[in-house]
Amino acid sequence: FCARFAADAGRQIEEQYVAKGEVRFGYVHFAFLGPESQWAAEASECAGDQEAFWEYHDFLFENHGGENQGAFNKENLKAFAEELGLDTDQFNECLDNEKYAQTVINQTRWAQQLGVQSTPTMVVNGYPVIGAQPIEVFNNLFSSILSP
Repeated sequence: FCARFAADAGRQIEEQYVAKGEVRFGYVHFAFLGPESQWAAEASECAGDQEAFWEYHDFLFENHGGENQGAFNKENLKAFAEELGLDTDQFNECLDNEKYAQTVINQTRWAQQLGVQSTPTMVVNGYPVIGAQPIEVFNNLFSSILSP
């Protein structure tokens, strides 16, 4: 569902609202599906150290092979960084040293405390939007918020 959101409504929100400065899109990790979920979240933060968080994020969804089936093991995550042209020494050190492990754990716990139970879950001005909703849902929300 996260991949569907990222490819559809997420991309459209970026193009139609974020790029114009009308909406800000933040990201909180919710790594609750096992070790590969945690490692993928950490890896995206390591990519962020090289200004490539969103590029790596999108690459993960394009190469998703199912939960905890080996697609997001550490060796594959490192190979993804190489494919994206990141500094692999810096990336590998970050991932191997678990630089962002506690950050991901803390964000997951925070989301759980807020009542998040599934992904994707978005919050638009305090209003939760659960699941891979179509762009029309967001268009309606944004128009009511952005209208004078």
